[in-house]
Amino acid sequence: MTSQIALPLSPAHGAENIVVGPSLQPVIDGLMAGQDWPYRSCILSGPSRSGKSLLARWFVASDLGDALDGADRLPEDEVFHAWNRAQASGRPLLLINDAGPGQWRVKLPDLGSRLGGSMALTIPAPDEELLVQLLEEHAARRGLALGDGVLAFLLPRVERSHAAAETLVETIDRLSLERKAPVTISLVRDALAQVQGAD
Repeated sequence: MTSQIALPLSPAHGAENIVVGPSLQPVIDGLMAGQDWPYRSCILSGPSRSGKSLLARWFVASDLGDALDGADRLPEDEVFHAWNRAQASGRPLLLINDAGPGQWRVKLPDLGSRLGGSMALTIPAPDEELLVQLLEEHAARRGLALGDGVLAFLLPRVERSHAAAETLVETIDRLSLERKAPVTISLVRDALAQVQGAD
């Protein structure tokens, strides 16, 4: 069953939710088990727009440990020192890897050997249940209502990815505003054509 985790943020940032379906639950479970991670460190990878940064903020806000977002783009000595601090303090360290699983090329030998022993988690492509929830969540943030008929039409046609769900809802919203029209199957068909034509 799909659920949501509320992310506590200041009012200036607005409410953010992490949509948790069967495909993401093992990642959430892994993040909550930081005290059992090898060397108290974990590398989280996943596709573009899959919520890695959101999960990192939830991890820190929930006091599960510390996090370095975009760790693969930070100076390697900074990551190395953060890893050492995690060992000294015993506080779990979550490293967000934007490069993708197996694509983080580390030049510093000492850092490479340490990261090689870290826990590794990967956000998978959304399953059908999670994809529906993602479409509904992105629509709700924009004040759109996607009826059951619209969702049933979209589900077999939309690419199974977090980024595709977000882009599609953005396009639906834009067309709805441009046409001053409600979200109908005809409108979402045009949105799909625009998104797929841009690929």
